[in-house]
Amino acid sequence: MLLRLANLSLLVLFPIAWFAPLMKAGLLPLFKLSEISVISGLQSLWGTDVFLALVVTVFALFAPYLKTLGLALVQFGLLKPVALPALNILGKLAMADIFLIALYITLAKGIGVGRLETAWGLYLFTACIIASLVIGMFTKQSLQSEKIVSTNP
Repeated sequence: MLLRLANLSLLVLFPIAWFAPLMKAGLLPLFKLSEISVISGLQSLWGTDVFLALVVTVFALFAPYLKTLGLALVQFGLLKPVALPALNILGKLAMADIFLIALYITLAKGIGVGRLETAWGLYLFTACIIASLVIGMFTKQSLQSEKIVSTNP
């Protein structure tokens, strides 16, 4: 029951993380920093690089949300547990987005032009992705132990 509740809470937390500020960026240290979220970053990308925008949309929005929905369906018995490996792949794709964001931050700080600070949304988004991976692992273990218990007389 706790796994189901934790997984369902991700259906609310992911959209919050998408709109939360991932980082604050500014060209010069004297000016106010602009907040960048997953959604604002995607909006900017769609205007400049459609391919990259599509990749980030899949990694940041579709992969984690589809994994969470699929896991909920498995947990409630509406989808067979045989789908867990595919859901695990979706979780790994979502983790790739965290890597991309960290890489962008590292590159921007390394260039030294302007100022860049991480914000609370990056930590929330990362926590959601990691929680999703952990919930997926525990769900798999739980289903396996239920199978073992049900086959033993």
